[in-house]
Amino acid sequence: MALPEEIVTVDAILFDLDGTLIDSTPGVISAWKTFAEEYKLGSHHPIVQKTHGRRLADTLKDETICNIQDTELLDSEILRFEDLVIQGSPVALEGAIEFLTQLDSHHDMRTRWTIVTSASRYYATQCIPKCEIPVPTSGFVTADDVHEGKPKPTPYLEGAKKLGVDVTKCLVVEDAPSGVQAGNSAGAKTLAVCTSHKREDFENCTEEIKRPTYIIDDLTGVRVKWENGKIQLTIDTRRRPDGSAIL
Repeated sequence: MALPEEIVTVDAILFDLDGTLIDSTPGVISAWKTFAEEYKLGSHHPIVQKTHGRRLADTLKDETICNIQDTELLDSEILRFEDLVIQGSPVALEGAIEFLTQLDSHHDMRTRWTIVTSASRYYATQCIPKCEIPVPTSGFVTADDVHEGKPKPTPYLEGAKKLGVDVTKCLVVEDAPSGVQAGNSAGAKTLAVCTSHKREDFENCTEEIKRPTYIIDDLTGVRVKWENGKIQLTIDTRRRPDGSAIL
């Protein structure tokens, strides 16, 4: 049985972006509604859930979704989709700015975290400042930087490499099962934030590879400090009665 509070010590933290640090849900839903109508995909709601956490290039190329195989068209459609999401006015999720500010408050912790997103570099550079969350000192990893996306481990392996840290000594913070799978496959500890998915989606997961190490309602349940050359996190894993998913 999990304790109400878990003390976790790691060398670095790798954050997902959408659904973990920022809420881009209105823009994502609007973008998929537009694309579903244009590509005659039927209802956009199942697609929103199915594709969350995956690289946009992978979902738009998917033969069961938009089936865009032309490289030039794919690049332009990625840009159009991401602009629609940005127009939806993404905002920082509760606790995100405070969490990252804690990390940036210590000169050593400042270089021990980054963002690993399935979105493009264009999108990340637009959304991060728009949502007023701190920009990682070491830069960030985007879909443009890897040859394969989540649920493959490559993005988080690249994130750990960027920080110069062994990925097995990292904590991956994610909201999507595909992202948790990527973190687990990379060998990291994983922390699931129940913003886009219900807690039960993680607790009742029958696939061990998709089961996170820890589960929290949102980032207000985490405190951090620098202890003996490492990041020490106190994680409140208790379920709050008002916890609900944003998707």
